[in-house]
Amino acid sequence: MPGMKIHRPRLPRTRAGQRRLVQTVMSVCVLALLPATWLFVVTGDRLRTTADVPRAEVGVVFGAGLWDGEPSPYLAHRLDAAARLYHEGRVEVLLVTGDNSREDYDEPDAMRAYLTGHGVPAARIVTDYAGFDTWDSCVRAKKIFGVDRAVLVSQGFHIRRAVALCDAAGIDSYGVGVDDKHDVTWYYGGTREVFAAGKAVLDAVFRPDPRFLGPKEHGVARALATPR
Repeated sequence: MPGMKIHRPRLPRTRAGQRRLVQTVMSVCVLALLPATWLFVVTGDRLRTTADVPRAEVGVVFGAGLWDGEPSPYLAHRLDAAARLYHEGRVEVLLVTGDNSREDYDEPDAMRAYLTGHGVPAARIVTDYAGFDTWDSCVRAKKIFGVDRAVLVSQGFHIRRAVALCDAAGIDSYGVGVDDKHDVTWYYGGTREVFAAGKAVLDAVFRPDPRFLGPKEHGVARALATPR
């Protein structure tokens, strides 16, 4: 409103007040970084490359957005790494998990089409259409698809959270972090992970049900029974 004065916050004038302000700011910073630190601690040596990751029957690929119905560049890089794992015999089946919450947006089928286009047999690809976030994908992989051990594929800035949450969901996992150029999207993703780590801690502690759980599916078991 015209004539209304805006009062700027005043810094403490005394040394004791300034000291308390600095201590408060430092405490807030430490608390904000604790979840990210937890991710580094619990994932330990669980991050590997496509060349040295331990073999597992199942590889899990997390969705990362579509561009005009096709995998985004970041998602394509994840799928490239997953296809490499399959062709090199590191995994036998690929579980692709993503968002299909509306008819005009279907991450899992776009991921399946990309993988088949890169030589992965359709019979060896299983789709999870309700992987709305990382926790949901991990819980559904365990409870719905019966995955006990897996290789996880995502970008480097996300893979620790994926491994930690799958561990909390009961899946013994190793993560393959895909390298990407450090562009604006990469820095955005890295920054977002600082905040997402807080939700990850809450998910790991309270273990909420996914947005959609549904009945058990036997797609992974059937795919594993299919001759390679």
